[in-house]
Amino acid sequence: MSGLDLLPDHRRRLFIGGSWTDAENGATFDVLDPADASVLATVADGTAADARRALDAAVAAQDDWARTAPRERGEILRSAFELIRSRTDDLAELMSLEMGKPVKEAAGEVAYGNEFFRWFSEEAVRIHGRWMNAPAGGSRLLTIKKPVGPCLFVTPWNFPLAMGTRKIGPAVAAGCTMVVKPADQTPLTMLALAGILAEAGLPDGVLNIVTTKDAPTMSETLMSDPRLRKVSFTGSTAVGKHLVKQAADQLQRMSMELGGNAPFLVFEDADLDAAVEGAMLAKMRNMGEACTAANRFLVQSSVAEEFGRRLGERMGALTVGRGQTEGTDVGPLIDDKAVDSVTKLVDEAVAGGATVVVGGSAGEGPGYFYQPTVLTGVPQDAAINRQEIFGPVAPITTFETEAEAVAQANDTEYGLSSYVFTRDLARTIRLAESLAFGMVGVNTGLVSNVAAPFGGVKASGYGREGGFEGIEEYLDTTYVALAVTD
Repeated sequence: MSGLDLLPDHRRRLFIGGSWTDAENGATFDVLDPADASVLATVADGTAADARRALDAAVAAQDDWARTAPRERGEILRSAFELIRSRTDDLAELMSLEMGKPVKEAAGEVAYGNEFFRWFSEEAVRIHGRWMNAPAGGSRLLTIKKPVGPCLFVTPWNFPLAMGTRKIGPAVAAGCTMVVKPADQTPLTMLALAGILAEAGLPDGVLNIVTTKDAPTMSETLMSDPRLRKVSFTGSTAVGKHLVKQAADQLQRMSMELGGNAPFLVFEDADLDAAVEGAMLAKMRNMGEACTAANRFLVQSSVAEEFGRRLGERMGALTVGRGQTEGTDVGPLIDDKAVDSVTKLVDEAVAGGATVVVGGSAGEGPGYFYQPTVLTGVPQDAAINRQEIFGPVAPITTFETEAEAVAQANDTEYGLSSYVFTRDLARTIRLAESLAFGMVGVNTGLVSNVAAPFGGVKASGYGREGGFEGIEEYLDTTYVALAVTD
């Protein structure tokens, strides 16, 4: 079996109420291979009516699913985990085809994303409230955790499996039903995941998938319905703000995992070999197309030249090509707009005084490639230090003191992830306390872990995914006052 074989023609449609179905009007859209802009597959283009059908199915399944034993919910997730693990190669190839990342890296995403199913299969049986005596006596206080109800999940194109599993996993464990709208650039992996969950025994209507090119109409249709009780969105801050405003009318609960502008701080006492290795992880995961990607490299001036040289050597040695070609380190960006955006940011930085150590230009078509790039001498106020790059570019800016480094790092509206390289324990503690980010990686370029709470502050959103905190996003608390009489 190959990647596309996971999706026979009848599964390239909407998945509603346990059935594969065409869009109401029969419309479809093409999914492109970013390596050469060719058509990979054609999928259903859902309408507002299809969105309502999906929510109807989720609502119809909600009560029975909420009453399903936690152990049974957990076993379904565990079965899905085993199925995904057995099909890692095929899922990795499918993901590589539609998103562009190298197959080896895609396999890493499958393994990481699948761990959310294993983690929450174990958390399903650990949902609990509490019991206590009232402080004044005469009554008992009981709290009960209940599933929040039908959910809407909007997932991004850059991690087609993992961004779905870390929402679906806790929702299934908590007893919630859901409608999922995957990104129109990468819907195939999510459709394959729906088939696997059905095979694992997930009841009809618990998971519904609506692929569409018209995301605004779908979200507006669903979020105006009082039956929808929860929205979880991963994507841009601009879209996230719009969804938060939409949610106000129905007071839906929201989880927002939005944009980032991660600083990567390198101090003069750092192990430079470890810092360069960490930089490669933090920058080049997913070709830089990650909200956790190191966006600004803030390096103490005494080691900036050496760090830039070493990083340039590593970046320059990477092989750019199709994700399915053996030996490829860096695949294409998602589309031509992404290439244009990265090109503009780099060109503006160079015009402002930055020096190109390696790379600095887009690759030749027909695919959407950009060369791994390192820039030194980047002005602090350059646009490339203010915006998410979402590409394989490492801009280096210098600082002199720790206070200056913290000020530069926090000088952004975003607050998702940050990275620090130093051998000074006291400095590590000071920075962890002073950096205004939801996550701080110390001497590591990788912060994502299913057992840890993933999320940000400020314009990077709110709510947490993963860890013990992840399932709480899908639970309401009911307090029961029990009078006790003699």
